[in-house]
Amino acid sequence: MAVIEDVRPLGAELERSYEVYVGGRVKFRVGQLVYVAFSSDESVMGFAFPREEREALVRSDPRTFHLPTASDMRFNWVHADLAALDPTEARELVVDAWRMVVPKKLSRAYDLLHPTGRGGDLARPGRGQPGG
Repeated sequence: MAVIEDVRPLGAELERSYEVYVGGRVKFRVGQLVYVAFSSDESVMGFAFPREEREALVRSDPRTFHLPTASDMRFNWVHADLAALDPTEARELVVDAWRMVVPKKLSRAYDLLHPTGRGGDLARPGRGQPGG
């Protein structure tokens, strides 16, 4: 079971990333682009994810992953229940979301510093995360 504290240090360490509070919710940004946001009760993590892959991700594990509301479908976004994620998987999703909003040179530099994988360990099979 993942909690916000499993990913908060990572969000602060990623290049150009910073934490903000908007409407009582924790969000991580690069510039003005939000790449991860938590529900006010911190039970759901929304994260940037390639639009063309998000339905496949939700189908792969519908108990964990959910599409955003109809009004937010225009964004590259997916929601995950934190209780259904392990901490490593939550960190992997944060890194992959961050990759979507930073220049490729920063993403490549991260790979050189973290050769064992995104967020600390290799991704769990079957998740279809971007950047893999």
